[in-house]
Parts: sequence; C-alpha cells; structure tokens
Amino acid sequence: MANGPGGAAQSGDLRASARPLDSIDRDILRLLRSDGRASIRSVAERVHVSRANAYARINRLIDDGVIRGFSARVDQERAGQGASAYITLKIVQDSWRSVREKLQQLPGAAHMALVSGDFDVLLLVHTSDNRALRDLVLTRIQSIPEVLSTRTLLVFEETDLEPEA
Repeated sequence: MANGPGGAAQSGDLRASARPLDSIDRDILRLLRSDGRASIRSVAERVHVSRANAYARINRLIDDGVIRGFSARVDQERAGQGASAYITLKIVQDSWRSVREKLQQLPGAAHMALVSGDFDVLLLVHTSDNRALRDLVLTRIQSIPEVLSTRTLLVFEETDLEPEA
C-alpha cells in the first residue's frame, strides 16, 4: 500500500515516520491514554488550545497512525478470564508472518511481539482457567507447524501502568 497523505505508511507496510510531535501533541496523547472517552472540549481545556485545534490535532494523530484506536482497559479476572500467561515461542526462521496470522486467530490472544534473544515470539494470552490455557498451548499453539518449542510463564498478578496524570 502507498503512504497516506500525512506520509505515514498504511497497515502492512514498513512504517514511515510520522510528523514530529510537539509538547501539546504529547499532552493530548497522555490525556487520551488515561481517559480515551475524554471530550474534545475537555482535552482542549486541559492542554490550553481551542476546541478546533484539539480536534484537528487528534484527527492528525489518527490519520498519521500515532493513535491506532480507542479501547477499554479490562480487568481480565472480572471478565471471566482467570488465567493469564506469557508464552514464548521458538519458530522456524523466516516464518514470522505466517505464525503471526495463526496466533492472531487464537482465542484469548492479547498481545504478541517478535523479539530477539533466546526465543522469537512473546505472546500474552488470557483464558478462563488453567485447563483452557493447557488446551491453548498443547493443542492449538504446538500444532502450528512453524512452532519449534514453547515455554509458558503463568501470570500471578497484573498491573496496568497508567500514564502520568
């Protein structure tokens, strides 16, 4: 895909650099990270710009791909997902794109990263219980042909890091 009007690459492409962020942009991002439901008026007041300026800046941040979307922070345990784990995977060299597509389809997959070091992929999953986690790892993940090995690290407690207010 071609780059968009702001010069940022569209999804699937190598990412082009977004326009440099100034202190107002960074303040807007900090506010939206702590409260994604904040109104334009509230954001404008808190960063000391007009509503039109705040609106234009937020739209530019979205268009440039800096803001990828808005979501709710979920307490996984209260949402019925009582077991969480980080799973490390060693995969066949040059199979990242194929493995990523398969991992994205897994129920409970929350985050994944291609990393360097002793393993290739770090995957965060949330499941209803340890039995579902075991099934996910032993049946679903280990059946992916490009996955050479896995290691499961149980999460005993999670804390979302909040942006500075």
